[in-house]
Amino acid sequence: MIKADELRNLTKQELEQKLDALKKSLFEMRTQASTGRVEKPSKIGQTRRDIARILTVLREKPKQES
Repeated sequence: MIKADELRNLTKQELEQKLDALKKSLFEMRTQASTGRVEKPSKIGQTRRDIARILTVLREKPKQES
């Protein structure tokens, strides 16, 4: 789990890189889930929440700058 405080200390570019990596990971997990080979199904939900946290911090950044 990624904490929001940690994310707020990262730059926009770093956040976007993390977001891309998590989206790719989520795609792979969903593919595995459809074939029934997922080791930890709870990891899918955790990844979705991490993506949401990153998107929230990305949306907060322009508001903080102005």
